Amino acid sequence: MIQPQTLTTPQGRRIAYHLVPGQGPGVVFLGGFKSDMGGTKALFLHDWAAAQGRAFLRFDYSGHGQSSGAFLEGAIGDWSEDALAAITSLTTGPQILVGSSMGGWIALLVAKALAQRVAGFVGIAAAPDFTEDSMWAGFTPAQRQTLEDEGRVELPSDYADQPYIITRRLIEDGRRHLVLRAALDLPFPVRLLQGTADTDVPPSVALRLMDHATSPDLRLTLVKGADHRFSTPECLNLIPQAITDILARRPA
Repeated sequence: MIQPQTLTTPQGRRIAYHLVPGQGPGVVFLGGFKSDMGGTKALFLHDWAAAQGRAFLRFDYSGHGQSSGAFLEGAIGDWSEDALAAITSLTTGPQILVGSSMGGWIALLVAKALAQRVAGFVGIAAAPDFTEDSMWAGFTPAQRQTLEDEGRVELPSDYADQPYIITRRLIEDGRRHLVLRAALDLPFPVRLLQGTADTDVPPSVALRLMDHATSPDLRLTLVKGADHRFSTPECLNLIPQAITDILARRPA
């Protein structure tokens, strides 16, 4: 297995990454909550980009995968800083951001900060504002009190034997980075991919994002029966199709 390279961010965090050299616009994959750059979608896009001669970047946020830091110490602001550092330091020219789940939220924060560098956005079950609208909104009064008193609360996970531990810092920091409470201008093509059987990030989230954002070219593709993983061969093939569609719509 090829070992990743590392980048030290301005905040002193060491970010592990893999970079495929190639033509631009490049593609950047931003992973989900507690996932890493070795996931099915990231590796699928890595291989696709290499075959196409397309520049491609995948990386682990701090506290994820092979990057430094503890997961429980991180929050949305930290991970968006990691993404900004990786993109500004490791890529040149316009980039298409591909954000999966939480990575969709991170990508939107990157797009706000680097609007001139973003050539397009592909959201895969994108989950903007999930700490507030899914986690906090779904907590019972007892869970909210536990979070306040103990600084953390445990939630069951469908993807691991151990429960998710949600920290008070994650919730409070998330509130400083919400993107669906004010105007969200995305001046580039946007493609949202969403499974109808996704119980973690339901289709209503994609519809809300589609309704809220302003874009000259925004389309939502619903895949009947697809779940949150969005990793069947049919689902995976939709991702490069969306990227190719965005590339085809760039001015000559």
